[in-house]
Amino acid sequence: MQTLVTDLLVTLAYGVIGVVLMAVGYALVDVATPGKLHELIWTERNRNAALLLASNLAGVGVIVVAAIAASADDFALGLVGAAAYGLLGLLIMAGAFLLLDAATPGRLGELLVDPEPHPAVWVSAVVHLATGAIIAAAIS
Repeated sequence: MQTLVTDLLVTLAYGVIGVVLMAVGYALVDVATPGKLHELIWTERNRNAALLLASNLAGVGVIVVAAIAASADDFALGLVGAAAYGLLGLLIMAGAFLLLDAATPGRLGELLVDPEPHPAVWVSAVVHLATGAIIAAAIS
């Protein structure tokens, strides 16, 4: 029974770290795009904004999973690693977004929240996912 309780508490701790990192990712996407992200997605049903946010959250999730897996059975290392690699991943994703914005015409943030589907959102989404995968591979 003690092992079950311990495992549940460890899972809870990792879950909290993951949710906090996804909240930070949400805030970064909100800052990078014009308008309020919650209104764009939930009120205006903007698919571009939803895909951009979903790819960011998935990228963060991949990083956290890799950090947990790489920690073996060292709980403290796993928690610190998940938080540190997650934050690093978010910083790298933000930097990749800025590089993509600089390399493309117009303001990328504005294109990504356009009410009409825009191919740029797919490129940006893949950048988020690829960045998460690269960091995850570097962890293990």
